[in-house]
Amino acid sequence: MATVNDNRPVNLDLRTIKLPAAALTSITHRITGIILFFSLPILLWMLDKSLTSEDGFNTVLDSALLKLVVWGVLSSLIYHIVAGVQHLVLDYGWGYEPKESKLGITIMLSTTVVLILLAGVWIWV
Repeated sequence: MATVNDNRPVNLDLRTIKLPAAALTSITHRITGIILFFSLPILLWMLDKSLTSEDGFNTVLDSALLKLVVWGVLSSLIYHIVAGVQHLVLDYGWGYEPKESKLGITIMLSTTVVLILLAGVWIWV
C-alpha cells in the first residue's frame, strides 16, 4: 500500500486560497438556495398579512423595507435559476474548457445582473 507524502504543504487558511470563478459561482448558487429556503417564512407572513385585509395589503405594498426584502429574495431566486441553468448546460458537456467556462460565467452573471435590475424596477416603480 502506498503511503502519502507527509511533508507536503497544507494550506488551511481559506482567505489565501484562490478559487476559480466556476467554484465561486457554484458556492454562491448553494448560498442562494439556503437564502431562499430561510426566506420562505417571511414570504408566507407577507402573503398572510396581505390577504387578511385591505390595510394589511397596503402595508405590505407600501413598506420600503418589505419591498427591499422581496427584491433581495427575488434577486436570490433569479441568481439561483440562472446559475442552475448554467449547471444544466455543464451537465451536457459544454463549458469545461477555460475559455468556455469564462464565457459561460460572463453570460450567466450579466444575465443575472440585467434580470435583477429589471426586477428592482418592477418592484420599486
